[in-house]
Amino acid sequence: MELLSVAIEKPEEINFVLGQSHFIKTVEDIHEALVTAVPGIKFGLAFCEASGKCLIRWSGTDPEMLDLAKKNAVRIAAGHSFILFLGPGFFPINILPSLQRVPEIVSILCATANPCEVILAETSLGRAILGVVDGASPAGIEDEQGIAWRKSFLRNIGYKAA
Repeated sequence: MELLSVAIEKPEEINFVLGQSHFIKTVEDIHEALVTAVPGIKFGLAFCEASGKCLIRWSGTDPEMLDLAKKNAVRIAAGHSFILFLGPGFFPINILPSLQRVPEIVSILCATANPCEVILAETSLGRAILGVVDGASPAGIEDEQGIAWRKSFLRNIGYKAA
């Protein structure tokens, strides 16, 4: 067995979701869940099929996000994993509840715009995602100034009432 780390390649501001599923139907069901949850959403999705032809299946509404999804899926190459890139201005918080209701999704490993590395194990059978490194380690504990900043930030971006 070999341990590998694969960095997600993407523009800094772009959010993505990485998860695992269990069936080829995943691609169409995620597509339907996203366009139903957020009309007009821009995204690209790639799913690594783990049996049969073992192809990277894909769908989406935005060519640039589709290219990112396919490129990163090829690099990760772990069976039954999927990676979903959201276009600028679209955020995981708005689509995670819909994704969590897709019956064949078994786990969501991360949903972030942070720099991210996928930790993989490779065996003679294939690759498995062991986990992710999502962003940086904490630099300390939030103080009163940090609490005030957080509360102000959330209200300024419209996620909390004033």
